[in-house]
Amino acid sequence: MTDPNTGPALALPILDEELAARLKARLVEVEEALTGHIRSETEYVTTAARHLMHAGGKRFRPLLVLLAAETGDQADSDDVITAACVVELTHLASLYHDDVMDEADLRRGADSANARWDNHVAILTGDFLFSKSSELTADLGASAVRIQARTFTRLVEGQILETVPAPEGTDPIEHHLRVVAGKTGSLIATSALYGARFGGAGQEIEDALAAYGELVGTAFQLSDDILDIASESEESGKTPGTDLREGVPTLPVLLAQASSDPADARLKELLGLDLSDDALHAEALDLLRKHPAMDQARAFVVERAGEAKALLGALPQGPVRSALEAFADVVATRTA
Repeated sequence: MTDPNTGPALALPILDEELAARLKARLVEVEEALTGHIRSETEYVTTAARHLMHAGGKRFRPLLVLLAAETGDQADSDDVITAACVVELTHLASLYHDDVMDEADLRRGADSANARWDNHVAILTGDFLFSKSSELTADLGASAVRIQARTFTRLVEGQILETVPAPEGTDPIEHHLRVVAGKTGSLIATSALYGARFGGAGQEIEDALAAYGELVGTAFQLSDDILDIASESEESGKTPGTDLREGVPTLPVLLAQASSDPADARLKELLGLDLSDDALHAEALDLLRKHPAMDQARAFVVERAGEAKALLGALPQGPVRSALEAFADVVATRTA
């Protein structure tokens, strides 16, 4: 999203005006580069690839690359722009595949690619974007290729694990956390790592920002688990209880299921049923909203965000560190 007067809106809380201005200018460069990178020799492929990019998106991952690059002395490097494009193309590609897996009709308020065309087009468009991301990664050198390959492995593994229950004898909550870390945390960690590396920061800052990205990215996704249950649609733009209705295990649900309180018998019974029925869904949603699992889940997110902030001690005091700390605070308390 772009404000014609001030440039692109920033998905991170940047209070320093000079830093914000630099990041907005660099985001314009990223947007222009992305438009070129997704262009195919065939207009049909270009149209499909542009579909979700033009549907909006906060460009959070490329912004994190640009912000992390500010910790080094090469923040204006062309490699930083390339790295920002790599993570956004990877993210966009995963959305095409996600929508097929979820049989989604909408994405960012627009028809999903699988709804507008079909599953084959959506899957192959995602593959096209992944391949474009890989081409760009090769320009960044062997170490970047290795990082991207490991990130892609974790992302896909997370997507696969999301479709299966926790193996017998394992903790369902740990299984869910592994899914979230793979699907969401891994690419956000790579975004922060790429920014630090290609911005010219030292190894200590690279390591700290990569760990920060993993934690804050995981916490952000877990907060979505909570919002799915707690928020009202008019407040968040989300349909309350969507994951609950679809039988997707989320942190509050798993915590409630792990409860040994006999008073939770009815809720546990409901959580084991098909909640496509409106009455049963409404009852389960009401009981879950009142359950201690909600506060337990919130406390877990706050703890992860606090751990992420603690890692930022490796960075010097200044507007970059302040922005990253503020983002962790937003994750811990977000309501939308």
